[in-house]
Amino acid sequence: MIRFCSLGSGSSGNALVVEIGATRLLVDCGFSMQELERRLSRVDLTPQDLTAVLVTHEHADHIGATAPLSRRYGLTVFTSPGTRLAARDTGFAHIQEIQADAPLEIDDAWVQPYTVPHDSREPLQFAFSDGDHRLVLMTDAGHISPHMVDVANAAEALLLECNHDPAMLAAGRYPASLKRRIAGGYGHLPNHAATDLLHRIDRSRLRHVIGMHLSSDNNHEGLARQALADGLGSSPSDPEIATQDYGFTWRTTAQA
Repeated sequence: MIRFCSLGSGSSGNALVVEIGATRLLVDCGFSMQELERRLSRVDLTPQDLTAVLVTHEHADHIGATAPLSRRYGLTVFTSPGTRLAARDTGFAHIQEIQADAPLEIDDAWVQPYTVPHDSREPLQFAFSDGDHRLVLMTDAGHISPHMVDVANAAEALLLECNHDPAMLAAGRYPASLKRRIAGGYGHLPNHAATDLLHRIDRSRLRHVIGMHLSSDNNHEGLARQALADGLGSSPSDPEIATQDYGFTWRTTAQA
């Protein structure tokens, strides 16, 4: 069984906890130390309960306080060589460079790092397994690649970016350069890309689909829910959405 929760998801900060056996992995630490500790306490955890930290890429809403967290609690940080270079921070207590599609074992957890198209140095996303169950995190990508479809196939839990509605982005207040970045092939996934991915994957084992990294300016929860429902062939009330303030509480791959 895999247990997982989000401490917050969006452009103001991201963090996910994945628990497999006695192993608890923090994926990204896009908050201050104080805020991370506060959010962990909401799910009955402290930083001392963490086994290690995985970092997807160097953008501030993902890497945040990773270095001080690592130093204060002696945590190993797993990330790509490119992310380590781009972070320009050698203050990690321990760091282990990892490669895309080179699986690694962290105590009880099996982790598959994989590549996504995003405008950072060497971004990774992650799939997790306990040998029987599979959880896939899939955010911060500008488009759906064939490899992303392969990774998402037959997952039981899929945490999938629904960042923006293209019409809202086009009409919104952002400067043109930022609009181009978000909507480009190395920016963030629009709602309709989530629909497309769900149409293309094997959903036979899928129990959880949760929309992630919603823009507070360029999306609405209802639009993201509808996009996920269109991909699943379900009611818009069925898909879940992770919020910036609260993420989502504990889920397990054993739950329907």
